[in-house]
Amino acid sequence: MKTAVVILNYNTRDYLSKFLPGLLASCQDLDAQVIVADNASTDDSVQLMKTVFPDVPLIRLDQNYGFTGGYNRALAQIEADYYVLINSDIEVPRDWLKPLVEWMDSHPACGACGPKLLSYNQRDTFEYAGAAGGLIDRFGYPFCRGRIMQKVETDYGQYDQAANVLWVSGACLMVRAGLWKELGGLDDRFFAHMEEIDLCWRMQLRGWKVTVVPQSYVYHIGGGTLPNESPFKLRLNFRNNLLLLENNLPATLGSHFKARVRILERMCLDGMSALVYLLKGRRDFFKAVVQAHMEYRKLRKPGEIPVNPYSPEGIYKGWIVPKGLFEKK
Repeated sequence: MKTAVVILNYNTRDYLSKFLPGLLASCQDLDAQVIVADNASTDDSVQLMKTVFPDVPLIRLDQNYGFTGGYNRALAQIEADYYVLINSDIEVPRDWLKPLVEWMDSHPACGACGPKLLSYNQRDTFEYAGAAGGLIDRFGYPFCRGRIMQKVETDYGQYDQAANVLWVSGACLMVRAGLWKELGGLDDRFFAHMEEIDLCWRMQLRGWKVTVVPQSYVYHIGGGTLPNESPFKLRLNFRNNLLLLENNLPATLGSHFKARVRILERMCLDGMSALVYLLKGRRDFFKAVVQAHMEYRKLRKPGEIPVNPYSPEGIYKGWIVPKGLFEKK
């Protein structure tokens, strides 16, 4: 097939029941197939697939490998030109996929692309996870065109031109299958969160483009597997942010020393965040940040700096947090 549209499911039976019919209908007249990979769900997701969607290919994994391990194992079993990673909590309009395929067909230097991500519950606003394409600041804080920190913009067409960015959300991400295999897929150490930023950054360091194609848009609920108030989710975000910088800063800055200084600066900022959580009485969040740093130290594996003649797009040279807090932009 040309395009494999793959949902990685973990205990989201209700979302499959609600959104899978529309996804199947949207792929009906295209050279595309919807596949569900199940990360050893403990609800009745598998039973739903067998009884309600028996014609949809189902890949059953033997345990929960997270977003990274789950997709790496599932996509290793699928042959296609393009992979689309899509969350189970996304509603798609009828013509969401065609613009992405056409963009990749006509732009051979593009390694990955994605649609505008709009909120399922407030349909005229962007959705937090990816909005209209992701960027990152000098200290590794991700933000989006259409979302900075907790502030989300209304979509009035301000990002309706295709644009190269640093990353697009893994909630709905199209990648070239050959490039996915060449890069080794997602970094298994991440388990979940920020793994798509890492993948897109690694693509750019090899000269590929990452693009938002706003002619395509989808509606995302968000937080379907891990709620925003989860200390585990917070720990993953803080830990993986440091792994993300470890993976990509040396090649981006051209120096392990410069990268290490930047990472130490970020770790100091994390310490300030942990202190704020403690002063607010969120001991669980404070502990999550401390655990994140401990896990990072165990997982980090700095390697050689590859020859890198490419400058990634979408890196903001300042610090986005003061702008988000004080300038409201």
